Amino acid sequence: MVQVHTCQNGVRIVSEQINHVRSVALGIFVNAGSRYELPEENGITHFIEHMLFKGTPSRSARQIAEEFDRIGGELNAFTSKENTCYYAKVLDHHAELAVSILADMFFNSTFAEEELEKERQVVLEEILMSEDAPDDDVHEKLWSVMYPNDALGRPILGSAATLKTFTAEAIRHYMAKHYGPESVVISIAGNISPQLMATIEQLFGQYQPSAVAIAPVLTNPSFHPGEISKIRDTEQAHLAISYPAIGVKDPDMYSFIALNNIIGGNMSSRLFQEVREERGLAYSIFSYQSCYADVGAFTIYGSTSRQQLSQLQHTIDATLLDIVAGGVTEEELDNAKEQLKGSFVLGLEGTGARMNRNGTSELVHRKHRTVDEVLASIEAVSMDSVDRLIAKILKAEPAISIIGPSE
Repeated sequence: MVQVHTCQNGVRIVSEQINHVRSVALGIFVNAGSRYELPEENGITHFIEHMLFKGTPSRSARQIAEEFDRIGGELNAFTSKENTCYYAKVLDHHAELAVSILADMFFNSTFAEEELEKERQVVLEEILMSEDAPDDDVHEKLWSVMYPNDALGRPILGSAATLKTFTAEAIRHYMAKHYGPESVVISIAGNISPQLMATIEQLFGQYQPSAVAIAPVLTNPSFHPGEISKIRDTEQAHLAISYPAIGVKDPDMYSFIALNNIIGGNMSSRLFQEVREERGLAYSIFSYQSCYADVGAFTIYGSTSRQQLSQLQHTIDATLLDIVAGGVTEEELDNAKEQLKGSFVLGLEGTGARMNRNGTSELVHRKHRTVDEVLASIEAVSMDSVDRLIAKILKAEPAISIIGPSE
């Protein structure tokens, strides 16, 4: 059972006791992501994620890594467009040590000039690596078409130009604005001791918001159709097509996930069967949904030889037009719902998955649904709700991004 405790300063602690395991997964979720950055701040959220691993007055970056390696634990972090998470997974008797290290990183990172310069180069290499991978770069270009005038359209990693401007002072100012207690959720799942809960409360339940703290503000961005292409010396052409879709809080969310599965979310999907199995046009072809607080996107990706690009695009268009004209079948919907139920339940077998689900649910929805409630919502997906989404999403003009060896 998921329990939520709110500290006196506003930090929320979400816990799920799982007695039969010997591990604990912990995550610090912060309601800070790239979509809340100013244009000149683009990439700073992700840069801060890196810098929190680079040392405190009591621990160097090497010591932080060695302490987790010594206890056989995992330590990592990620930055998304809407939030940041610092997380660890350890044996239950090491959980207090793990949370004390995370707290030390969270509150006491020094942002030493030498470490700033080293990590600036590391992140620059990460940006270059992403640009070198056309299957990554094509999606970044796609978002720049979809939201050209909004932070949602800018890359999470930032740019080489903005990266040069980030100083220790800029980092502290950004954290003062966005890392206040009201924006923080601590999620724990596993074999949790009462002492661990007390330690978390002691470490995170006392700090106060800065005078410059602000609540994240949604910008209500407008989706822009259009096309962008980039010539690169690649063996294949990479194609990404995106349609405006629904946000994560929309009541048709599970219908959207089911529709994605039917179109391109698995090996039995229409796109996989038509593009790869029937026509042999591509090795990689799939679709996925991206859902944020207020907006979403439905995206299709495929890669093929330059000579077959137009045929790939035509096949994708024909598949979507067929769905718009005739909808999906009852069998397809039943299969999609069973697949969703299975992947949802199987995905919760680890403490890390439960920690992540609970932390995200609290941060985004401020409520927690049981497994049975989620399964019931999936089962309630109907032909009418899917048809409604087909009309809403697939009849819109898409954004298109292409990277390939010629025009």
